[in-house]
Amino acid sequence: MKRKLTALLCASLLTAALPFPACAAETEASLQKVTLNEVAHSIFYAPQYAAIELGYFAEEGIDLELVCGFGADKVMTAVLSGDAEIGFMGSETTIYAYNQGANDYVVNFAQLTQRAGNFLVARKEMPDFDWNDLKGAKVLGGRKGGMPEMVFEYILKQHDIDPLADLTIDQSIDFGSTAAAFSGGQGDFTIEFEPSATALEKEGVGYVVASLGVDSGYVPYTSYSAKSSYMEEHPDIIQGFTNALQKGMDYVNSHTPAEIAGVIAPQFPDSDLETITAIVTRYAEQDTWKENLIFEEESFTLLQDILDTAGELSGRVPYENLVTTEFAENAAK
Repeated sequence: MKRKLTALLCASLLTAALPFPACAAETEASLQKVTLNEVAHSIFYAPQYAAIELGYFAEEGIDLELVCGFGADKVMTAVLSGDAEIGFMGSETTIYAYNQGANDYVVNFAQLTQRAGNFLVARKEMPDFDWNDLKGAKVLGGRKGGMPEMVFEYILKQHDIDPLADLTIDQSIDFGSTAAAFSGGQGDFTIEFEPSATALEKEGVGYVVASLGVDSGYVPYTSYSAKSSYMEEHPDIIQGFTNALQKGMDYVNSHTPAEIAGVIAPQFPDSDLETITAIVTRYAEQDTWKENLIFEEESFTLLQDILDTAGELSGRVPYENLVTTEFAENAAK
């Protein structure tokens, strides 16, 4: 799945509101090509898509190619191999790579979301749902060591539920295929991102009964990262990229869900505007997006606590080794 931000976007209706569309041939020629590999294509990441559709990357001199990696492990592979300059994924993956001895390790420079973006979907409506209702059930979960699964297990343990003994978590299904499996009859519950959670509700085969984002509290769920060598060689690109993201964040935090949905709708051609608006509203109401992109140390500590609780942390990593706030701080000024 690829979406390429080029000068053609300047002619679209969505960017018509820009006071001075940068559509001249000489402007296009001056744009720097940057490939961004994202972990999933979800309305959860609305500020990023607002920045794309409103032309903020082009304003910062960036010709952005967006590629969906379908999983944090695949995103990391793309960044380490040079297939992508920037990765967008759970920052736990940068910790794994660092602890595995990567020389040119990947550093986080901007945090987009501050809550988990997935939801627990049941086969029936459960207005009085309690996490203890999962005891004895089969749940379609996420990849071992990935943020969706670890946050889910973190919540279970907060409610004194043993993820191994008290329920069955099926981790055999590929990322992005759990909704189809659930619709096909597998599992009693499933953990889903949007728009899959809402799609299951519209099909009448599932009902959102809990938000992992609400029940886990503030968690540094997804962030942008790049190899340390690339950041050292291209600080201007990283700064421009971060500036564009901050503009997208500012837009989302200052506009209504309906306005946001209208802007990002071209990114989700398979979803109608009413559905997109409902999903944006759901994410906005649970305080999903940060006001700035600064990845604070306490958030990084919490992340490592979650990894430790899940048994996935081979060693603590110093905050300053894997996080830089310079670019986010500059963008927030």
